[in-house]
Amino acid sequence: MPPLRVTSEIGQLEAVLVHTPGAELQAVTPGNKGDYLYDDIIQLDAAQREHRRFVAVLERFAKVFEVRELLRQALELPAAREYFIRATLDVVPSTALGRQLEELDAAALAQLIVEGREMEGGPFARALNAVGYVLPPLPNLFFPRDVGMVLGGHAVVGSMRHGVRWTEELLIKVLFAFHPALQNAGILYDGSEERRSDFTLEGGDVHLLRPDLLVVGFSERTSPAALDHLAGRVFAETAVTDILMVVMPREATAIHLDMLFTQVDRELCVVYPPAFLGPERLAVLHRHKGQDTVREMPDFFTALREVRMPLEPVFAGGPQRKGQDREQYTSGCNFVALKPGVIVSYKRNELTLEALKAAGFRPVSSVEFVAFDDWLDTKHRTVITIDGDELVRGGGGPRCMTLPLRRAEP
Repeated sequence: MPPLRVTSEIGQLEAVLVHTPGAELQAVTPGNKGDYLYDDIIQLDAAQREHRRFVAVLERFAKVFEVRELLRQALELPAAREYFIRATLDVVPSTALGRQLEELDAAALAQLIVEGREMEGGPFARALNAVGYVLPPLPNLFFPRDVGMVLGGHAVVGSMRHGVRWTEELLIKVLFAFHPALQNAGILYDGSEERRSDFTLEGGDVHLLRPDLLVVGFSERTSPAALDHLAGRVFAETAVTDILMVVMPREATAIHLDMLFTQVDRELCVVYPPAFLGPERLAVLHRHKGQDTVREMPDFFTALREVRMPLEPVFAGGPQRKGQDREQYTSGCNFVALKPGVIVSYKRNELTLEALKAAGFRPVSSVEFVAFDDWLDTKHRTVITIDGDELVRGGGGPRCMTLPLRRAEP
């Protein structure tokens, strides 16, 4: 495959990385769901069916890579295997674990990384039926956007806010650094090596709208220090000249910027209105390359116009606040563009779909889309809807579930 290249949020998708949820979801229980960043537990079979339908849509446009298979292939390489074992033991210094890792073949090692390794309990733990993990399972991995990003030709390894996800950093580092299908111009920001406590960066807060324009969120998951570091790197190594920062609310439903905003076409975005319009609108800062200061902008859309990127908003949840609040909660702002004006959405967000219809989008179900070839060449704005009643319980949507590796220029 050609080297990685992403310069927009909406260019024709050519290659993408996903992870179909597996047995790691079964580690989440009503008692520990908060530890794994869940508000609810997911029924695995239903989530897998929904995800397979989503992947079937992606495959009509792009080469789809599965995390587990790429990881297995990468771990066949001695350098990748040696790196992963060494990096793991740096964090979990265990001679017994080291021996176990050395004995596993690539497939078993990949399975262990994703599904975790339970700790061998002593008499008290066995008596109490208490389960602990030497390596944590990764039930959030079906949201690979959080942990990996491609900016221009460069890769970014996320620095996860919560320790339960630290193995994901190592996993994506292995793929970006060693797998031949993910050749890139170098890792701009390596969260797997970042040890400073206030340096966190997650991909839901990073939106490359244009080769020279990056929009980021300062959220509960992404820190200003990490964004300053990323800014220095992208200014030095990429075509980015302007960065807009949205100062996010500290709310559980707004953990990333893509829960409040996603670009869906050249002139359109979908937003949660209270965050960008009216008295509750969020602060927006603008930094230009070569300047050590930032300017506070009146609002997000004024800031976009100033950097020559005017976008018109479509209101997630429709015109009324109660609908906006309900559908923002169920990822109503979270889309992935397959090409300009062709996007994927959860079917359940009906008021958002009505707002998209008013903006010229034609809804089509994923079943109908996959069944009929004539949809592929559509010249109309199209929103492809997928079932997501189980997937949405994980706290994300179609953008979260995709890590674009290559996009054509929009």
